[in-house]
Amino acid sequence: MTNISLGKNGEELARNFLQKQGYKIIETNKRFSNLCEIDIIAQEKETLVFVEVKTRKTDICGHPFEAITKTKYNHIKQGLFLYLQQNPQYKKYRIDAISVLIKPEIKIEHLKNI
Repeated sequence: MTNISLGKNGEELARNFLQKQGYKIIETNKRFSNLCEIDIIAQEKETLVFVEVKTRKTDICGHPFEAITKTKYNHIKQGLFLYLQQNPQYKKYRIDAISVLIKPEIKIEHLKNI
């Protein structure tokens, strides 16, 4: 499994996880520039949720959440503000992170309001 297919698989698992939790998926892989792509944009009640998904086969080289650096977080914020400029109807928003570990079994963790 390549890193790209691993990431796509993780994003699909994350979307399914969010939908089961009652989230409405609005967009996926929304690109704002070469530096900024938001994996999932979803809605939970009145709140717009920008989700960064990190997927790893195992946690041998570190937990997936560790891959969300300050630089990555700032790029997500840039995209968030651009999206809100284009969609001013949303007043409440937050950034969440989802980690997906594939082995030894699929494990999904969801951090809200990072």
